[in-house]
Amino acid sequence: MVNWIWLFFIVVSVIAAAANGQIDAVTQAAFDGAKSGVTVSFGLISIMVFWLGMMRIADDAGLLKKLARLLSPVVRLLFPDVPKNHPALGYIMSNLSANLFGLGNAATPMGIKAMQELQKLNPDPQTATPAMCTLLALNTSSITLIPTTLIAIRMNYGSANPTEIVGTTLAATIIATGAAIAADRWYRRRSKSAPPPSINKRKRKIDKTHAVQHPAADSLSAASPGGGTIA
Repeated sequence: MVNWIWLFFIVVSVIAAAANGQIDAVTQAAFDGAKSGVTVSFGLISIMVFWLGMMRIADDAGLLKKLARLLSPVVRLLFPDVPKNHPALGYIMSNLSANLFGLGNAATPMGIKAMQELQKLNPDPQTATPAMCTLLALNTSSITLIPTTLIAIRMNYGSANPTEIVGTTLAATIIATGAAIAADRWYRRRSKSAPPPSINKRKRKIDKTHAVQHPAADSLSAASPGGGTIA
């Protein structure tokens, strides 16, 4: 769907430019955008390499393991249906740790591996499990201590103080994560109280079969005094 939206924007902009005789402006904007994309990408590569190197040092020093142990009770609380010591928990904690430092590109592979491991626990491969939904919510709204990617972008565009967004980003991500966890808990409780879809389908099938076999049941019952059964 997103691809169709972008295609719509591109086609409309070209048509509008052609109607106003400004095709050259569209061409120049396309080249400027490509140039800017390459410049920003190189800047992101440098900052990503730096922070990934820092994480590798932290991993070798055992800091990530300590962080994982610190996050372990929280992860167990958020993912109660994942067996203890399952490989998915390790990937989930790595994903959360990377997101804490704003390393979205580094967190993505860990999130994908966590989803693959959670899929192995899924009894219905066509439907996401509550644990998979929780991981998606946390990965999307994760608390960010250091917005590394945003800082790098601001540096590339010449910001006078690229790190001034740290406080507001932390506050915004805390609120977003709290809202995501609250919504996830609410939907978990709702899914537990609702009957399984298979039971609903079976009940509808039985009701439909009964209606076909006894099409005059309602009319006979209505015609009988007191609504009694007519033998």
